[in-house]
Amino acid sequence: MRILTESVSGLPRTNVAGLMPWRALVLIVILLLLGPGMQLRAAAQQAGTGAAVPTPAIRPILRELVEYDEYTGRFAAVNRVEVRARVSGYLSSVEFAEGQPVKAGDLLFVIDQRPFKIAVMAAQAELNEMVAGLELTKTEADRARTLRKSLAISQEDMDQRVQAQVVAAARLSQAEAALARAKLNLEFTEIRAPISGRIGRRRLDVGNMVIGGDVQSTLLATIVQEDPIHFYFEVSEADFLRYARLSQAGARPASRNSPNPISVKLLDEEAYVHHGVMDFVDNELNATTGTVIGRGLLPNSDGLLQPGLFGRVRLPGSGLHEVVLVPDAVIQFDQSRQFVYVINPEGIVERRWITVGPIAEGFRIVREGLIGDELVVADAFHRIRTGTLVTPRLDEAPTGNN
Repeated sequence: MRILTESVSGLPRTNVAGLMPWRALVLIVILLLLGPGMQLRAAAQQAGTGAAVPTPAIRPILRELVEYDEYTGRFAAVNRVEVRARVSGYLSSVEFAEGQPVKAGDLLFVIDQRPFKIAVMAAQAELNEMVAGLELTKTEADRARTLRKSLAISQEDMDQRVQAQVVAAARLSQAEAALARAKLNLEFTEIRAPISGRIGRRRLDVGNMVIGGDVQSTLLATIVQEDPIHFYFEVSEADFLRYARLSQAGARPASRNSPNPISVKLLDEEAYVHHGVMDFVDNELNATTGTVIGRGLLPNSDGLLQPGLFGRVRLPGSGLHEVVLVPDAVIQFDQSRQFVYVINPEGIVERRWITVGPIAEGFRIVREGLIGDELVVADAFHRIRTGTLVTPRLDEAPTGNN
């Protein structure tokens, strides 16, 4: 192919046999580059000045309600008893089934009773001896008093016999105490349930030596009371102060003074189906964690709630007051901020920044940004933006969260 170069009007021009002049090529390239941008600007102008876009819209709900706070915690037994021996001896029998309910007074363990029965017999014999001795000293004291009247014995002899009666009476009291102690030790060989509840596993098998006493006594089993049951959780310092301010203002009673209602759900439950009341708030905050311990009391007649189970508790976090509610689906996000699209009286979409609270009755509480009389875009967010002209189609019944 042969290329000719000429100078026309002082500018070089390159012709290719059978092709357009180079200026035409440059124009085509410019049009191709600028065309999409011009089309987008034209579409944007048309969207801003063209026909209104039909858009679903709702009005926020105004409602008086009580807000609820949620915390995590665990169940604990109202009463938990460690069953220990009070006398030493060999374990002769176990009288319960492990893991089963027991009633107060049920026989649980028996320690070999033979040594303790012998001790009772010995104490009884000593008591009988002391009774006989007291009778003898009493007779001698009475005789001495009679002889003293006739001066048959000296005053010293009479005093000795009277004093011997007093000593015999004291020894009788000691023998009675020894017999009572021996009988009590024999009774302690039968270890019975101190409370009603569910007993755990036995810690010692039959034939092992049991150490009795108050400090180093052998742990034999544990019993926990199941009904009712406690639920412990921790409240932050900020929430504690908020509750205190509400109590001072008369909007919400303090849980220390009133049995505020609570509800608990387990890990596999969607709803708060276990109901009870607050029965304790600790008297100080933990300086390390900045939290205070709260406790609820719940009935547990079916035994489902077990000590150590994890749960989530809900309790009143405010007094009765009016709030603005919207479905979670209408709330949009811009990085860390939340907003909703609001339609002004001219039908123009505006972005409204909001501050939200917890879920209540299936809707999201809006603390700031809405007053309740706005029209909020409910759907078709991909077709609108700030400044879009829309025709709102009002939905009468907003749908809350499931």
